[in-house]
Amino acid sequence: MDAASLLAFALAFFVFAASPGPDNMTIVARTLSHGPAFGFAYGAGTLAGILIYLALAAFGLSLIAQEMGLFMVILRYAGAAYLIYVAYRLWTVTPVIPETTREVDRRGLSTTFLTAIALNLGNPKMPLFYLALLPGFVGATFGAHDYLALASVIVLVEIVVVGGHVWIAGRARSLMRIPAVVRRVNRLAGTAIGLAGIQILWTTRTN
Repeated sequence: MDAASLLAFALAFFVFAASPGPDNMTIVARTLSHGPAFGFAYGAGTLAGILIYLALAAFGLSLIAQEMGLFMVILRYAGAAYLIYVAYRLWTVTPVIPETTREVDRRGLSTTFLTAIALNLGNPKMPLFYLALLPGFVGATFGAHDYLALASVIVLVEIVVVGGHVWIAGRARSLMRIPAVVRRVNRLAGTAIGLAGIQILWTTRTN
């Protein structure tokens, strides 16, 4: 692929990745409630799901992914249920000042990462997005080299988008010093995550 095509793809994908939606909302909420590591974990899971779908779409396998309807629905329901559970926990947890949390729950990070992958693999809009976008950038001789070029662009864009959301949320989180403020932020984050889960349930039900 030439540089002009990659740049055009990068701009189109940036608009797609940076637009408001459940993923970005959850990245901000997880950063506010649990710290930057959890925001990056969810962002990494989102990126992994995107790269999997890119491979399916670019190599002509998007139709196979679309036919796996029941599996995709189960993934989305499971991911949405986990987000709603996290929202409940944030509403009921005892507020903790961020600086007093010394250790990162590695199991929680892995769960956050896997949840993001599941939600993205179960998103019926993902294959449609690639089927609509890729024909303008992928030629008949598309191969592994072209895939790596597109994947590199996606990784760079996601680093900017996820990093930006985590940085903004992290700056807001660093200002929290009062338990009452932490409780309000937890509940705000819980509401955002819960709404993301509800939105995913609704879109799954109506698709």
